Amino acid sequence: MSSKVDRPLWGAQILVTICAAVFVIGNSHAQGADFNPPLDASIPSGPKGDAIKHGKLLLTDTRQRLPNNVGNGLNCTSCHLAGGATPNASPWVGIWGVFPEYRARSGKLISLQERVNDCFERSLNGKPLPIASNEMNDILAYMQWISTGVPTGVNVKGRGFGPFDQKLKPDGAQGKQVYAAKCASCHGAEGQGLPNGAGGYVFPPVWGKYSFNDGAGMARTYTAAAFVKYNMPLGQGGSLSDQEALDVSEFFTKQVRPVYPGKAKDWPKGDKPKDARS
Repeated sequence: MSSKVDRPLWGAQILVTICAAVFVIGNSHAQGADFNPPLDASIPSGPKGDAIKHGKLLLTDTRQRLPNNVGNGLNCTSCHLAGGATPNASPWVGIWGVFPEYRARSGKLISLQERVNDCFERSLNGKPLPIASNEMNDILAYMQWISTGVPTGVNVKGRGFGPFDQKLKPDGAQGKQVYAAKCASCHGAEGQGLPNGAGGYVFPPVWGKYSFNDGAGMARTYTAAAFVKYNMPLGQGGSLSDQEALDVSEFFTKQVRPVYPGKAKDWPKGDKPKDARS
């Protein structure tokens, strides 16, 4: 899909940042940059600002604006909460300066564009964007802007979904009860989500054909548990115990959902996590 408004590609800026990031790939990224996303009022005027604003719209209203690339009922911000500006909800703050990055699931160094397309194919159960498309460049422009002030090669505090105790053992039967008590009122008794009446969802489906596929990170029990622990129920993050978060994640991640055909190629170096789907 092509944007109606042509914008200059930010290839030169992307290349400069990628080259700078390569110098830090050999080691773990430095930790601890403050989490301080910029305000929308700081978006510049002109073509660059237009690209940033359009990129944010694509990320927050993905299903409606990129229907050829989204195969379910989710938007990027279904998981990357509040425009990617929420700590421990896989924020985009600082993400610009840490790619290219080695991904064990891919078994190689990948670019930020590849990481974005990973989400389109897995979490959105859809099709990748053309690497040089206006849409991809606008998404990158937003991710660059929201990373303002974060040094290259440095992770922000709150990157990813936050730490979680991998030694805990999940109990899906208990998780079913937690889901009924804490989750079903928003996501539906059958995980179907809450439609908004305009073709989208107030709360996204967490299983079924309109949810993320089984190749998504959120389909992994411990990954989902970390997200749930810090962010769910919405507005009440931290209200569930670690065990409750793990149990409910074991329950909903194992429900029927679309199948990702490329799973067999994941973790090619043999370091597959214990909760990865097969």
